[in-house]
Amino acid sequence: MSEKFPDVFTWIQNIPQITKWNTTSLSFCICHSASDFPNSTLNLIAQRNPNPKIPTFSIIVQSNNHPPLYLWTSKQELNINSNSPNPFDEQTITSLLFSFVESILTYTSNSSNCSTIKVPKPDPSMINGLKDIFNTVILTLSFLVCVYEAPLYLRENCLITLRNHLVTCHARQATTSLMKLLGSNLEEQWMRSVNLAITNWIIERKDNRSNKTTTTPLFSYAFSTYGLWKVQLYCPIEAMEVERSSNPTADSRLLFSLKFNQLEGVMQFNHKVVVRDKWIDVIVKIDNIRYDVIKLVNERLMSRKGAGEHEKHFPSRISLQITPTLQTDFISVSVSKSSNNPGREFEVERSIEGSFDPPNSLGLRVAGREASTMTMTPWKFEQSVLGYTANLNWILYDSSVGGREVFTTKPSRFSIMSPRSWFKDRYARAYRSFTRRGGVIFAGDEYGESVVWKIGKGAMGRRMEWEIKGSIWLTYWPNKYKTFYHETRRLEFTQNLQLTIN
Repeated sequence: MSEKFPDVFTWIQNIPQITKWNTTSLSFCICHSASDFPNSTLNLIAQRNPNPKIPTFSIIVQSNNHPPLYLWTSKQELNINSNSPNPFDEQTITSLLFSFVESILTYTSNSSNCSTIKVPKPDPSMINGLKDIFNTVILTLSFLVCVYEAPLYLRENCLITLRNHLVTCHARQATTSLMKLLGSNLEEQWMRSVNLAITNWIIERKDNRSNKTTTTPLFSYAFSTYGLWKVQLYCPIEAMEVERSSNPTADSRLLFSLKFNQLEGVMQFNHKVVVRDKWIDVIVKIDNIRYDVIKLVNERLMSRKGAGEHEKHFPSRISLQITPTLQTDFISVSVSKSSNNPGREFEVERSIEGSFDPPNSLGLRVAGREASTMTMTPWKFEQSVLGYTANLNWILYDSSVGGREVFTTKPSRFSIMSPRSWFKDRYARAYRSFTRRGGVIFAGDEYGESVVWKIGKGAMGRRMEWEIKGSIWLTYWPNKYKTFYHETRRLEFTQNLQLTIN
């Protein structure tokens, strides 16, 4: 990467008491504009305000030829020790950090579920990597401000620079540490704020036919604790690779509904080590696999500009590979047999009733009734082995076309036009293949089969690493909207998890 990671933390830490400033403001350069505008920069500034002892912070565009353009200004007042030569100690910086976090959370337009969740105010001694977390937060805030507020001549170059900083390993690790501080609800709100901005940026670049490549803004992390492996991931739908789509393309209202969503996924596995007389068993069992497609804008905007909140992608295949990265002392791996999702029986009843009873004449009555029972098994679970890799696959099948895999299939025009097709009204029917919110949940009581690695006793006491590699396919087929458009997108991720053999 050509530019050094901006160290805003150290700059703020060295700001003197405001009474000792020689100017009305102090400035830190976050990024430069393109070479066509060499004298313009995106800066973070600290400046005097009506309270002479407390500075405010702003993100501005600074240019030699124009007055500064203010894009964002902090609102929270800080409690600063006026007797200290360095007023920004770790306690004050921590307060500033979480005021920046609160500003980022306001950029989501779909935050009703998080209105009662409070942003924590932890003691600085409880935060590991405060410097990296602070720098990553201010760069994330700068990215959001740049997407929505920066002038065109500065926006693209600064966004690319900020993105390149935010996808580095230590920035991702700092974001993961911050997510653990915020908790799951605020984590979701954070990711919806960030991915809404990313979605808007991707759409703008496509509209401008930008030929610059964009790194897939997938954010994922994993941890192992208390006999549990957990992988969490988020990705805006618009950033996922399109594997296949119909022609012609969708109209503008449908495209709006499809674009402004993000994929949220959680994969949880229970693990344990069983020491036998002559070998060791490492047992990994599915606890919970959850995927949801969540809208990034509120219902009002979705209704005004889109085709409705229920026109969105749904999971059609999930593929996971679990592999020990160092396979010394491994003897074998065993998986359970493949199985269908438990069938759901439902009754379909059709009836016709009519009557014609004019006065003083012979009445005519017609009635008919037909009932049948059907069983839906839309999801199939498959396990297989390649070397010491365990492959887990959940595949959605189209019951209306002879049981073909949905992620490789296009719907027929007849099934699209039929209101009784399984994918019509797919989030409200009693026999739906998805949750009412549009996702899927595979729990251990339905898919409780285990993967067992047999390892030699020489591995005792060793800390070992497993790689979880996954692919997720999302498909759109029409729900209630009148269209023949359909598409399938794909996302890949990789995470590593640790396990001590003892």
